[in-house]
Amino acid sequence: MTNTAHCQLFVTAVEAATAVDAYHARCRGDGSGRRMDNLNKLLVSTQRITVLTVEDECFPEQNYRRAQQRMEQDVTIQLEQIGGCAAAKAAGMVDQFTARYNAALAAIRAIP
Repeated sequence: MTNTAHCQLFVTAVEAATAVDAYHARCRGDGSGRRMDNLNKLLVSTQRITVLTVEDECFPEQNYRRAQQRMEQDVTIQLEQIGGCAAAKAAGMVDQFTARYNAALAAIRAIP
């Protein structure tokens, strides 16, 4: 069972990892999902939960597949609205995604 007091933080972290990984998959051809893997390792080692547990218990969809699909669609829409990968890179979108991801990881590490 996920600690509900930390659910919003975990949701933010999963959304940030998805955004960075989706950007890299779509714009750089890197489908490794490295950020999500690193987040999962951190959650398992510090909180004894997995990303899938967070998606099932903390996301409004209450289903990891629907949560993943929605998050990937959100990133795709953001990329389309800004004008594609080149425009996203010029606007610093990946830097914003990465900063949000790093802040979320730091916040999880700070949980006692």
